[in-house]
Amino acid sequence: MAHIIVVGNEKGGSGKSTTCMHIATALARMGHRVGALDLDLRQRSFGRYVENRRAWMAANGVDLPTPDYRELPEADAETLAPGENTYDHRLSVAVSALEPISDFIIIDCPGSHTRLSQVAHSLADTLITPLNDSFVDFDLLARIDPETNKVKGPSIYAEMVWNARQLRAQAGLKPIDWIVLRNRLGAQQMHNKKKVGAALTDLSRRIGFRVAPGFTERVIFRELFPRGLTLLDLKDTGVEQLNLSNIAARQELRDLVAELRLPNVAVNF
Repeated sequence: MAHIIVVGNEKGGSGKSTTCMHIATALARMGHRVGALDLDLRQRSFGRYVENRRAWMAANGVDLPTPDYRELPEADAETLAPGENTYDHRLSVAVSALEPISDFIIIDCPGSHTRLSQVAHSLADTLITPLNDSFVDFDLLARIDPETNKVKGPSIYAEMVWNARQLRAQAGLKPIDWIVLRNRLGAQQMHNKKKVGAALTDLSRRIGFRVAPGFTERVIFRELFPRGLTLLDLKDTGVEQLNLSNIAARQELRDLVAELRLPNVAVNF
């Protein structure tokens, strides 16, 4: 059985697609077979990232480790079982096609609440929730008292994850390993970072997730997307000068992959 990694956050702009692509290519570079799905059927940022990579490789005659990205297949109404949801069927067929040929399947969810996202969360062995490091985005996980910054209760998204956990337990599947990724950490506003960190630590104990450092805000991520490249490709392709910022970003990626504690993965890039 492939290990399914779901990247979910119901707010846009948290770096989900960048996270997906970097984890996918890191695993592929380590020799793992990686399948990939993008459930944001409108924006398809993860899907376009992989397409940009394929186009850049074809134009430059270069072969880089790349996830096996698939579109969700269309569903013929006649093939649906009575009462079966179209989106459930499409996702099930896509995952079933990738499972026999993949060690890992990475699924990028849309930045909104959809049926596909709900189902994907219930499939997750590992759930990664990238979060911009501010109380504006912290609202995704919990409601906060504006005077004390104390957690008042879980958000709708946290409740959806709870429901996904319940479904997995009822099916006899192993629990979801939920990691909240503190993305786009800045060098400034240390006081605010400490307050967000304390609130995340408090909430992690209450609703059951692990906190991991993600990626610092860097211009390089925006520059890599049009070519479909990642931080790990810079040394091989020579398209960018490796500077101290890029080297630090590669170390952030190593730390992230190690923190995921994925089965049979020894970080060696």
